[in-house]
Amino acid sequence: MNHLPRAITFVLSVLSLACGGHVSGEDLRQPQESLLAGMQRGVAYSGFRHGQHPDRGEGAVLPTDDQILEDLKIIAFEEGFELIRLYDSQRNSEDVLRIIREHGIPLKVMLGIWLDGELSNHEGCAWVLEPLPEAELERKAAKNLREIEAGVRLANEYSDIVVAVNVGNESLVTWNDHLVSLESMIRHLKSVRSRIQQPVTTADNYKVFSQYGAELADHLDFLAVHTYPAWEEKTIDEALPYTIENLQEIRAVLPDKPIVVSEAGWASMASEFGDRASEESQARHYRELMEFGRANNITIFWFEAFDEDWKGNADPLGAEKHWGLYTIDREPKRAVQKE
Repeated sequence: MNHLPRAITFVLSVLSLACGGHVSGEDLRQPQESLLAGMQRGVAYSGFRHGQHPDRGEGAVLPTDDQILEDLKIIAFEEGFELIRLYDSQRNSEDVLRIIREHGIPLKVMLGIWLDGELSNHEGCAWVLEPLPEAELERKAAKNLREIEAGVRLANEYSDIVVAVNVGNESLVTWNDHLVSLESMIRHLKSVRSRIQQPVTTADNYKVFSQYGAELADHLDFLAVHTYPAWEEKTIDEALPYTIENLQEIRAVLPDKPIVVSEAGWASMASEFGDRASEESQARHYRELMEFGRANNITIFWFEAFDEDWKGNADPLGAEKHWGLYTIDREPKRAVQKE
């Protein structure tokens, strides 16, 4: 496959929407061509187990090849996912791509290019307590350029597997600790799009697309949207209706851009959510969200495949550690338990 989806698939999608296919406030149904690489079900994956983590300043501890292969077999063969989302273009992601190819795992990948903060967001992010030195911001900006080079290389080297690339993960939403300017994001998007054939996007909170949609539209092949009703204090009964509201908000601003839900989920345990977090609620949101995506030709990446205990603060009950469909020990939760 020579990856013409940006030249063909998404053009067809836009034409279909523009020619009498505008989605109204009540109707988010997209033409089938809007599905990412023609696939509807995806899942976020990084695969760090007990004692493993990405580089947090003192080096990374990465999953082994055997552990990655075990995970990919669970994702593809036990759960039947078609797509996975990777978050950066570092060694762990390259290992995943290599193992998919070496073992013929039937998975395609939305590859991430991780962007560190190029602005000091000490006024917008609750856990950045003081301004970052200019030298540190310059170092991060230089690191981002190296990450972009790595992502472009992987997208081209694994063009049979990588079906899309997202530049930055929650890099524009104003509460994060890795904020980049809109101008810098557009520059990075232009750079990547000029050197690969796959569709390109940035993955971010739904508010980013409703607020900056006009400026971003010409630089994105599709919208990679994050929506988390649980973080916005919604109940499980409100979860799907609120998700639909989020997408309708974007559609009102960008009626002609294909939408992909690049992150959505529900924690099975969370000190922050109290009784709203449970395996039962997670299973319900998973089922309802995937049914919604299937009915409306919207690719959905569930967040995430496996729990990861390196995330968040030291609280073992913190939400960040418990979004997986499987526990960190690869035990299935209720959402994916077989009858």
